Amino acid sequence: MVKVKPFAAIRPPKAIVKEVAARPYDVLNSQEAKAEAGEKSLLHITKPEIDFDPIIDEHSQQAYDKAVENFRKWQEKGWLVQDKKEYYYIYAQTMNGRTQYGIVLCANVDDYLTGKIKKHELTRKDKEEDRMIHVRIQNANIEPVFFAYPDNTEINAIVAKYTAKAPEYDFTAEDGFGHHFWVIDKDEDIKKITDIFATIPAFYVADGHHRTAAAALVGEEKRRQNPNHNGTEEYNYFMAVVFPESHLKIIDYNRVVKDLNGMTPAQFLEKLSEDFEIKDMGTEIYKPKNLHNFSMYLDGKWYSLTAKKGTYDDNDPIGGLDVTICSNLIFDKLLDIKDLRTSKRIDFVGGIRGLGELKKRVDSGEMAAAFALYPVSMKQLIRIADTGNIMPPKTTWFEPKLRSGLAIHKLER
Repeated sequence: MVKVKPFAAIRPPKAIVKEVAARPYDVLNSQEAKAEAGEKSLLHITKPEIDFDPIIDEHSQQAYDKAVENFRKWQEKGWLVQDKKEYYYIYAQTMNGRTQYGIVLCANVDDYLTGKIKKHELTRKDKEEDRMIHVRIQNANIEPVFFAYPDNTEINAIVAKYTAKAPEYDFTAEDGFGHHFWVIDKDEDIKKITDIFATIPAFYVADGHHRTAAAALVGEEKRRQNPNHNGTEEYNYFMAVVFPESHLKIIDYNRVVKDLNGMTPAQFLEKLSEDFEIKDMGTEIYKPKNLHNFSMYLDGKWYSLTAKKGTYDDNDPIGGLDVTICSNLIFDKLLDIKDLRTSKRIDFVGGIRGLGELKKRVDSGEMAAAFALYPVSMKQLIRIADTGNIMPPKTTWFEPKLRSGLAIHKLER
């Protein structure tokens, strides 16, 4: 069962929240962040290289020092203020008329180390270490991680009670997504939430595998460095936003390839027909209709590809995934792309950009073909995490992304 606690968040005053809140560090490059960052934006803390002209290396000591300086300045200027008491918070996001409601809380380092916080992706040591540096230098979790948990009617009832009132924060970001935030301030509700989560068997990492690993590993590191460690310290916890699994929707994560491994489009289609039923869908964009149905854009046309029976195993949590089918039968077998993580012949396009982006990349001549996949379901993700399996690279894309800056967690009281 998972262990959670409330915390005294460092957060912006209501009047400037929209100016402070920012997109996560990893969805913007440095140039985009510099163009997007207003005076009070959290991007000056999460991507401090943008404060230099020209932009400096984000991994330089100068950038790290600037991040610490800016975090201190934002607090001195009153752009970030710490709550006087420990609370839970509700963070809701609205996209395309659909709202998902999460609880902002502190998850437990031990739960990550013992596997109660379940992951479905591999992490890379270099990326973990990069994120660990940011947690260490700030002694804080500046950006939250994004978890799912099994639906619970009692938690839903508490959330409904608070969200019936006016929110503390309520704004629409430049991308059109709505962000809403409430403070759970009644002692009895805070205690009840802690007690209910103590009956929930697991959290599932939805987005932020590297940030989760980094936060937990810094907590573990601090334990080793503290000769008087007793388990009650704030560094035993890290900040997460947890959503009921039914609220979350995974969108497609698509692929584009640079070449056809020496084949002409006609030869490639002929080879594909060994494992797929192929239908020419013409020039109108075609979106996959269900699992094991793929969309391909090639030589100015869209095609429907349906994997033939016997080419996959739905009883295998990994083998039944469309990313696995696509990787095995197309990228490996036909295109000789063996490692999706390292190959320079393949690129990945989040479904939030739409299938028109795939067409554009191929029509420009940059890419030879594009493949759109039917989205993975939360049920598939949870099955994979529960069985201790790992999804292939670039399988899930969650949207909307959590806005950074609505709450920050200090690792010391």
